[in-house]
Amino acid sequence: MNASTAIATIATASAPAPQATVGRFAPSPTGPLHLGSLVAALGSCLDARARGGSWLVRIENLDATRVLPGCADNMLATLEAFGFAWDGPVLYQSTRLEAYRAALEQLRRSGCSYECSCSRKDLSEANGPGASPYPGTCRHAPRKAGPTATRFRVDNHAALQFDDLYQGPQRFALASVGDVIVRRRDDTPSYQLAVVVDDAMQKITHVVRGTDLLTSTAWQIALQNALSLPHVRYGHLPLVVEHDGAKLAKSRHAIALDRRRVARLLWMALQLLQQDPPAELGRQTVREIWQWALAHWRPHEIQGRARVYLSPRSDSF
Repeated sequence: MNASTAIATIATASAPAPQATVGRFAPSPTGPLHLGSLVAALGSCLDARARGGSWLVRIENLDATRVLPGCADNMLATLEAFGFAWDGPVLYQSTRLEAYRAALEQLRRSGCSYECSCSRKDLSEANGPGASPYPGTCRHAPRKAGPTATRFRVDNHAALQFDDLYQGPQRFALASVGDVIVRRRDDTPSYQLAVVVDDAMQKITHVVRGTDLLTSTAWQIALQNALSLPHVRYGHLPLVVEHDGAKLAKSRHAIALDRRRVARLLWMALQLLQQDPPAELGRQTVREIWQWALAHWRPHEIQGRARVYLSPRSDSF
C-alpha cells in the first residue's frame, strides 16, 4: 500500500476478517480522474470500510488503443493525494490475459458463445446508429468471411433479478440487453468478461460504482452464472451530472482533479453523496475529512437516487 501512514491508519481502522467484505475501485487509464471518479471511489471505499472490509484498486488497461502513457501512475498518485489507502498490490488487467482466455474457452466448450462477423458499420446500416440490443445476426454462424469477435449467448427467454444496494430491486430481461461481446475482433478480451473473472479471483464481495454501469450488471451476473463464478452484491451510486442534466464527462467539470484543492473536492464529493458534510470540513485536513466521513457514512441518504446534480454555482476546477 502506497499511502501515508497517517491516512492508512484511518482508512484501515477496521481490520477485515478473512471472510469480510472486499470492495474495489477499477478505473481505466484513458484520462485523468475527475469529480465523478472521486465520487465513485469515495462511495466504494466508504461502503467497504463501513462494513469492516478491505478495499482494492484495479487498473482496467486492456484496451491498449485508448490507454494513455503514464495515466495509471497519475491515477494512483491522485488517489494517494486524496487520502485513499488500498489493501495489497494494484492489479493490472494486462497481466491477466491467460485467465481471460481460459474463461473464453470455457464459454466456447459450453456453447455459451459464438463468433460474430458483424462490424459496427454493418450493425449501423442494418439497424440504425446506436441500435441495441444486438439482433442475433450471427447466432448460428458468422454471416461473412474475415475477422470475428466472440459474443456471449444470453438466454432470450430468461430474466435476471437482483437487489441493488442503492437503487433497490432490479429486473432485466436478457433479450433486452442482447449478446454482449466478450472478445473483440483484435483478440482483446472485453471489459464485461474481464471484470467478472477478476472479481472472482480477487474475492470481491461488493461492487459499488455509478448507475451508468447498471445495465452491465445483467451481463456480468449472466457471465458469472455461465462460468460458475460466485455472485457479488452490487450497489450503484447516483451519477454526477451538470445542473441541466448533461453528462459530466462532456462538461467543464470532467477535468483532472486538482491536488491543490483536495479538502474542497473531498467535501464536494461527500456533498454529492448526500452526506451533508459541515461547511467547515472543507477547510480541514485530509485526515480529519476521512475521520468524519467514516464516522458519519449514511448510505440510506442515496437510496433510490439515480442522479445527483452539480450546482450551477459549483467552483470551476
